[in-house]
Amino acid sequence: MNRFNPVLIVAAISLMTLVGCNKADEPTAQTPPAGSSISDTAATPAATTTPGAAATPAATTTPGAAVTPAKTTEFQGLQGVVTNTKAAVEAGNFTKAKGEFDKFEDSWSKVEDGVKAKSPTTYKEIEDKADEIKAGLKASAPNKPKLSTALGVLNKDVTSVAKP
Repeated sequence: MNRFNPVLIVAAISLMTLVGCNKADEPTAQTPPAGSSISDTAATPAATTTPGAAATPAATTTPGAAVTPAKTTEFQGLQGVVTNTKAAVEAGNFTKAKGEFDKFEDSWSKVEDGVKAKSPTTYKEIEDKADEIKAGLKASAPNKPKLSTALGVLNKDVTSVAKP
């Protein structure tokens, strides 16, 4: 009887271990990333796994394949900077225009990689116009018509790449 008790204990522990290992994975709830709402994310069913199945990513993206809501917001911010700068230039307030256009680089840095991948030609045009506008606003006597035209072209280019 003394030998039977340790064997019984080992058998019970082994049985519990095997039952625990055989338990199927239960799906877990997914939470959206910080800073986004549920409406910003597409509903996806929880993944289930089968033994021996290869893990695959839920979605793959290619640069410029689709514009996400976050990217749309970033493009709207970029367009807002250009519009505000143009309004200040047309009002003759070049100090305000320079202050507004200083925000361009922050907004542009968030989307420029996607623009470069989607349309290298438009990317180059936007970069060139941005440099031209910066230089024009730094001049001692800014050329209002030239700046207005450049800002109009920049706005057109930004709008064209903002479309999906």
